[in-house]
Amino acid sequence: MSGEASGKDGAKGVNGASEAYGLPLPELEGYAKDFYDFCQRETLHFQRCAECQTYRHVPRELCARCGSWSWAWAPSSGRGTIFSWTVVGRALHPAFGESVPYAPVVVEMEEGVRLLSIMVDTPPEALEIGLPVEVVYDAVTPEITLPKFKRSTA
Repeated sequence: MSGEASGKDGAKGVNGASEAYGLPLPELEGYAKDFYDFCQRETLHFQRCAECQTYRHVPRELCARCGSWSWAWAPSSGRGTIFSWTVVGRALHPAFGESVPYAPVVVEMEEGVRLLSIMVDTPPEALEIGLPVEVVYDAVTPEITLPKFKRSTA
């Protein structure tokens, strides 16, 4: 990877960071583009195997459970629980230097898939395994909306 990348907003940043957002952004290519297109419409979708009905994430062509190539995008409830997290005290990417400490969370969605994200309303010291959460959407550029999480109100 070069030290410079072009964000979808047209601005170039250092080490993959978008100048408009200040942090690295996902590449909008292939099935990942489809996933983030749904997020931009503020709806969370995951691939679901047409044969065994298993949901999957990250998006890919083949079902890891049954080997089927047949699948469709299916809506998610947007609800899940915290499966795991870690507290980052020293940024490994320069763009995150001012964000420390922060706590990336792994959310286990009701559909069974796990999604890496962050909490928008809960400090690291208040996180706990099994904490109910729900998706919120953060339009970080005109092209990219990221799924993030907050404590569930349900």
